[in-house]
Amino acid sequence: MKALTWHGKRDVRVETVPDPEIREPTDAIIRVTTSGICGSDLHLYEVLGSFIDPGDVLGHEPMGVVEEVGAEVTHIKPGDRVVVPFNISCGHCFMCDQGLQSQCETTQVRDKGKGAALLGYTKLYGQVPGGQAEYLRVPQAHYGPIPVPEGPPDERFVYLSDVLPTAWQAVSYADIPAGGSVAVFGLGPIGQMCCRVARHLGAQQVIGVDLVPERLALAAKYGVTPVDLNEPAGTVDTIRQLTDGRGPDSVIDAVGMEAHGSPVGKIAQDLTGFLPKPVAAKMTEKAGIDRMAALLTAIETVRRGGTISLSGVYGGMVDPMPMMELFDKQIQLRMGQANVRRWIDDILPLVTGDDDPLGTEDFATHQVPLDDAPRAYEMFQKKQNGAIKVLLRP
Repeated sequence: MKALTWHGKRDVRVETVPDPEIREPTDAIIRVTTSGICGSDLHLYEVLGSFIDPGDVLGHEPMGVVEEVGAEVTHIKPGDRVVVPFNISCGHCFMCDQGLQSQCETTQVRDKGKGAALLGYTKLYGQVPGGQAEYLRVPQAHYGPIPVPEGPPDERFVYLSDVLPTAWQAVSYADIPAGGSVAVFGLGPIGQMCCRVARHLGAQQVIGVDLVPERLALAAKYGVTPVDLNEPAGTVDTIRQLTDGRGPDSVIDAVGMEAHGSPVGKIAQDLTGFLPKPVAAKMTEKAGIDRMAALLTAIETVRRGGTISLSGVYGGMVDPMPMMELFDKQIQLRMGQANVRRWIDDILPLVTGDDDPLGTEDFATHQVPLDDAPRAYEMFQKKQNGAIKVLLRP
């Protein structure tokens, strides 16, 4: 089959790899019909290469049609249309019972000290082949795959794999009071959907912060107050003026480890890329530094007694944190990988109805063949051609 494989920094290639096969009675094989490119994929494309090997198959936002199931998979069958969560979780361990599927004890990558295995995402999370491919082996398929109805296009449902539950969790963790305010830093796919979910769930004021005009304009179409990161007045002052001088009740950081405006962190990440892979991996695990401009601005911006929710991925181990400010402002901080299956019952009615309240059908700015994936990665990373969300079609 054809699949998108990693070969180095900014070097991904469509190659022929072996077809996946059933290995465990809880496996399934799906024929992928659509797979998204995630902002987290760009971390592999840029700064996390020390944890991935040449030839590894990328992608963790797939959906498709079931081709084959193992003996213990009974809730789906060949021919069913399904979305596959990026978490690989069993559904019956202690952590899954708590709604913490991203910490599943059955698939935890214990030798790396990490949580549940993920599709297409490095040795730290199990090095499981991903879904930017023609076919995908789905472990723990007795629980993970989400059946969806025939009829509506893939773009109505594919975001159940990651974007929608990640945004829903980010808004839930932000603890926005009824009729309250939230600022969302970063208007990529997750940030855009955070804004829409926050409005859907009752936030009175949603402020979106970015520096890309197309992203700011798209957010504004959905009732979001856009704030350009490059405004002369300064982001923090601008947002305070919009929120009675206090700052918003909640802030969602949807940027993560590669934020603009963090020159020291960027230099550290770039220098790590020149080290031998084993050394670079150890450095990142023990002394990694994130580009923290978005998080530091979030801490400065949120009102006293407010909440910050992190959905952007961070991986640093020696990141400096302004503990005095966090303590003095009495800030609550929540974060973590999305627990996909925890939120599906809340979200599924919104994408199966007729009104599409979250705007999923026109969310993708680009839909390209799998063969064009290398160019699509470059376009997405460089924010070219108005790229906000890119879907691949095998």
